[in-house]
Amino acid sequence: MIVIGYSADRYGAAALEAGIAEARWRQTAIRVINATSGQAYVDPRFARSGQIVDLATHLAETGVPFEVHQPVGVDVVEELLEAMDHPGAELLVIGIRHRNPVGKLLMGSAAQQLILECPKPVLAVKPDED
Repeated sequence: MIVIGYSADRYGAAALEAGIAEARWRQTAIRVINATSGQAYVDPRFARSGQIVDLATHLAETGVPFEVHQPVGVDVVEELLEAMDHPGAELLVIGIRHRNPVGKLLMGSAAQQLILECPKPVLAVKPDED
C-alpha cells in the first residue's frame, strides 16, 4: 500500500499523482490521508467535501484501489507515521514546499520530521513550476 499525505493544494496534487504512479508500478492500493489538527474550518490544506468527491472521482478513474481518510483533531505527522506502521504500508508520498533556512528554523518542517522519523521509505515531491 502507498500512503499519501494529501493537502488540498498543488503540493498535495503533486503527492497524489506521484503516489498513483507508484501504486500502479508496484501494483498495490493507495491510502490517502488528509488530516487536520482540528482547525478544519480555517485549515486551507484540509479538503472540503466537494474536493473529496473530486479526489475520489479522480482516484476511481485510475483503476487503483484506494481509500481516503480525513481524521480531525490529530497531529498530522503522527497520523502519517501511524499509517506507515501498518505492515502493508510500503511507501509514504508527501508534497514539499521550498523554504529558506530561516523559515525552516522558525516554523519547523513536518516534511523533515516525516523523512527523519518514518521507518519506511519516503518519497518527497515538488509540484512543477508554474
